[in-house]
Amino acid sequence: MVKEQADVRRFFREQLDRLGTDYVDYYWLHAVNAATYETAKRVDAFGELRALKAEGLTRHIGLSFHDSADVLDRILTEHPEMEYVQLQLNYFDWDSKSVQARKCYEVCVKHGKQVVVMEPVKGGSLAKLPEELEQIYRREQPDLSTASWAVRFAASLENVLAVLSGMSNMEQVEDNTSYMKDFQPLSDVEQDAVKQVAAALRSKITVDCTACGACLEQCPQHIPMPAYFDMYNEHCQMNKYTNGMVYYANFPAGTGKASACDGCGSARRCAPKSCPSGSC
Repeated sequence: MVKEQADVRRFFREQLDRLGTDYVDYYWLHAVNAATYETAKRVDAFGELRALKAEGLTRHIGLSFHDSADVLDRILTEHPEMEYVQLQLNYFDWDSKSVQARKCYEVCVKHGKQVVVMEPVKGGSLAKLPEELEQIYRREQPDLSTASWAVRFAASLENVLAVLSGMSNMEQVEDNTSYMKDFQPLSDVEQDAVKQVAAALRSKITVDCTACGACLEQCPQHIPMPAYFDMYNEHCQMNKYTNGMVYYANFPAGTGKASACDGCGSARRCAPKSCPSGSC
C-alpha cells in the first residue's frame, strides 16, 4: 500500500488513531522480501522508521520477513538499526528448503537480532498429528498438548523474544498459558522427540505450501490453492482419500476448482516475489 515516502507517516498516524495511543512499542516493516525491500528503499521506509523511533513514537523497529537467508543477511547488513525480525519458525519448517527457518534464524543470531516467531504451530497443522506421532510426545509428557511441543520448540531458541500463537478459543488460551507461565525449554530428550516427529511429517508431505495466501489475488480463476494443497497433503499424510474428496467437493461456492486452472502462470509469477515456498 505504500507508494511514496509520505505514505509511511500517514499510515502510521492512522494506526495510532485506531489504537488510541501515543506510541507503539514495536513497529516494523511488514512482509519484507527481495521485491518489497526495493520498494522500502525507494520510499526510504527505513529512514522513516528511524525517525519515528527518534521522535519517541515507537520504542523498537524491525521487520517481518518472507524470503531466503541470503536476502535477510543483505538487509541486516545494510540496515543494522533493525532491532528484531519476525520469522515464520516451527519445527516442521526448521530445515525447509523453501522457508529456511533455521538459516534465517542463524542470520539473526549472526547480526545480534532478536526474533519474534510467527506460525509456531504452522497455522494449527502441528496441533493435531497422526496418532502414532502424538504417541511419541505422550510418552515423554503425557499431560502436555501436541501444540505445546511446537510452541516450546520455538520458545526454547535463545534469541527468541516472543512467540505469537494464534488462538481461537479460551481452551487454547488456557493451554498456552499453562506451560508458558513457568516456561521450561525443551530438554535434550524432548528435542530428539521433536526431530523424530518432524522427520516423519516431512517424509509424508507432498506440496510444501505455507498457506501465506500470496497467490490468491493473482489467480483469475479464483482457485484457493493453499486450501487445496492442504487437503491434498492431508490426504497423502492420513491416507484418507474419501475425506479429502468430500472436503474438495464441498468447498464454498464461488471458488474455482483445481480443474479450472488454465495454466496462465499468474500464481507462478507471483511465487518468487511473495510466496515463501513457490509451490504454485
